[in-house]
Amino acid sequence: MAVETELKLHISPDKLQRLKRHPLLRSLAIERARTLKLYSIYYDTADLALQRNAMALRLRRVGKQWLQTLKGGGRSSAGLHQRNEWEMPVPAEQLDLDAFKLVGGKLPHGVRNHLQPVFVTDFTRNVRLLDFEGAQIELCMDSGEIRAGQSMCPISELELELISGSPQQLFGLALKLLEIVPLEVEHTSKAEYGYRLFSASRPEVSKGRFAVLKPSQDVGSALQTLVASCLSHIQANVAGALLKLDEEYLHQVRVGLRRLRVVLSVTRRFHPDPELEVLYSQVSGLCIELGRARDWDVFLSQTLAPICARLPEHEGLRALLGTCERMRNKQHAGMESSLASQDFQRLLLRFGAWMHAERSDDPQPPLERFVRKILDKRSKQVLATGRAVSIKEPAQFHALRIACKKLRYSLEMFGSLLPQNRYKAYQERLAVLQDILGTMNDIAVAHRLLDELDNAARHDTLALVRGWMEHDYAEHITLFNKNWARFEAQTKCW
Repeated sequence: MAVETELKLHISPDKLQRLKRHPLLRSLAIERARTLKLYSIYYDTADLALQRNAMALRLRRVGKQWLQTLKGGGRSSAGLHQRNEWEMPVPAEQLDLDAFKLVGGKLPHGVRNHLQPVFVTDFTRNVRLLDFEGAQIELCMDSGEIRAGQSMCPISELELELISGSPQQLFGLALKLLEIVPLEVEHTSKAEYGYRLFSASRPEVSKGRFAVLKPSQDVGSALQTLVASCLSHIQANVAGALLKLDEEYLHQVRVGLRRLRVVLSVTRRFHPDPELEVLYSQVSGLCIELGRARDWDVFLSQTLAPICARLPEHEGLRALLGTCERMRNKQHAGMESSLASQDFQRLLLRFGAWMHAERSDDPQPPLERFVRKILDKRSKQVLATGRAVSIKEPAQFHALRIACKKLRYSLEMFGSLLPQNRYKAYQERLAVLQDILGTMNDIAVAHRLLDELDNAARHDTLALVRGWMEHDYAEHITLFNKNWARFEAQTKCW
């Protein structure tokens, strides 16, 4: 068994031809480029048992030679795919499943006699072995298509496979290539695209969760695991957000970025690092930009739309609704531009390089003690802020909401290390409190948005909306008082 380590990048066909001719590749080449014609048949059962087990089985023709490959396990983060791989030649266009057994490759029980072709990949691969900063990297430039029945999708991508050296150098090379041509970090493998074609499905919304941690992990390893899970969550939803398949994709990108910012906030205090400071600053900037789009989304859906539904004949409200929709669309266009930009791709690649950089072997505190320290600090911030709030000071409720959010995300980060019954009960009460504070903050933000729209022609309409919101705010103050008392009375879960 080998562990395949490769970085996948999408590239447009015209830029692929430009990259092939660039002098940088010639300057790094160890040997002459080779061009291969690769035709692969992927097998699975009718109910896709291999896909459900995160495995892929293919038969590939390379020239006149047939190879069979079984892939399984592994992980993907910031475009880096690491999977267990069992590959061997076979004499003809026929699987030899017994041969996998001899080298430790095992198929799920009951699959063997029910395999059938599900899709094929047919592409040309230009292969170059490069020496980049002492690492040997195989650069594969692929161009062709994936077919499943009558459906087809194009292939135009780069694969940077690590032959020797550090995974960090894959990202370093990718950043060099990004200076030459536009690239997109590819979260999805050819096999995953093939399965989507076969089942006529679109990418599912990923409601990512923080990774499960082990008490035996050191602090640095645990934090890196959490960063990786946040990046995977974000990347899994970006394509759906840009294609506007559903509003939930964008919401999950926001959630992923907010979680990532909290993890980085903890990490930068544990291990100060100039590169991490840059990454943290850029993630914070994205959170602010996406937050502006969310503000208009929430105002339209949760405040203005219900009022318009109650008063459908009100011309002022209908005009205000149209204006707000245009403002929201403008914010969305800016957000989509940021997620589609090369700066965003560069950010992902820099994260990958940072995550695989060598770290010092300095002694680290036990993970459980580190977690208790973090949660104690976050909890004290919530209690101190909550006990000082005044109904007449909305800014204090905003500060409490931020403190609650940091505590909630910190609990979710380390929840797998806590006693589950106590953790869930504590988290539920905190979630209720945070939701109430979130609604109160949305109302405060809505007042600010109305200030941006205020003019003489809209004055009466805006006054109507403000009155509606003030009534809602008063109801949530009552809810807050009741739920704060419950939260304050409970004991810690760590």
